[in-house]
Amino acid sequence: MAAMAAASLLCARAAAAAPALRLRGCGGGGRGARLVFSCSASSSSPSGEGGFSGKVGFLGLGIMGAPMASNLIKAGCDVTVWNRTRSKCDPLLSLGANYEPSPADVASSCDVTFAMLADPESAVEVACGANGAAEGMAPGKGYVDVSTVDAATSKLIGKHITSTGASFLEAQKSQQKMGCSSFLRQSRFFLGDVGKGADMKLVVNMVMGSMMVSFSEGLLLSEKVGLDPNTLVEVISQGAISAPMFSLKGPSMVKAAYPTAFPLKHQQKDLRLALSLAESVSQSIPTVAAANELYKVAKSLGLADQDFSAVIEALKAKEEQNK
Repeated sequence: MAAMAAASLLCARAAAAAPALRLRGCGGGGRGARLVFSCSASSSSPSGEGGFSGKVGFLGLGIMGAPMASNLIKAGCDVTVWNRTRSKCDPLLSLGANYEPSPADVASSCDVTFAMLADPESAVEVACGANGAAEGMAPGKGYVDVSTVDAATSKLIGKHITSTGASFLEAQKSQQKMGCSSFLRQSRFFLGDVGKGADMKLVVNMVMGSMMVSFSEGLLLSEKVGLDPNTLVEVISQGAISAPMFSLKGPSMVKAAYPTAFPLKHQQKDLRLALSLAESVSQSIPTVAAANELYKVAKSLGLADQDFSAVIEALKAKEEQNK
């Protein structure tokens, strides 16, 4: 039950402006460590419990992290932020966030620190490197890693954090930027020991990346045979394979517009990590391997920072090469 409570997390309740927030993370030897503090959006909270004790840190203010941190601020949390590019902190500071010059300083000044970094290397550096968050952790504090990384990285970070007596929780989310405003209000699942959350996120993103490639092929084929790809999007939305991703991305893809919600370079990174995960257990995933190659082509075309739906341009480029 203690582990199940971990899934409810800090910000699930913060986003709903609830007064009491609990974090349970994996401590040494698999034992749970509990951190309790209160957070109330205002004295007019429905619970009637005023007061706010407990500071929240947020490391990494990219396309995913910034909306999450913003939502915590709007929920009434006392948030302290840090980002490698200092200017990315400015919008959060204008909302009332505090700033510290290093991850260690953020962790030292806060009760719970969230991290949303771009890749495993960044996640390890920010948590475990010089002036990393681990240097500011102590018993009674918590570190929640929301980054999409591999299980080995999660375990390494968890080991460094819990060695300080603090709690660690991996809490990967399965939504893109469009869902960040409701950060962790959605369903929560306890998946087991540290590393299983990372595995689940890689499997989910692996499926998502492959789906986007198939969808791209469908859009191009429909147009090639004289069908309206917009109609294809509508037909799919009303059938058994309906998915919000198709309805959201399809109209823009038809117009060759790819407003970034989830950068293509991150999708390719996740496919690479998923392939490594599959290799570690001798699982064949040929569809994912083929999809990964297309995302690599898209990156070579200068589309790394575009939305991952821009992978359709790799298919267009291949078609041009075959003419």
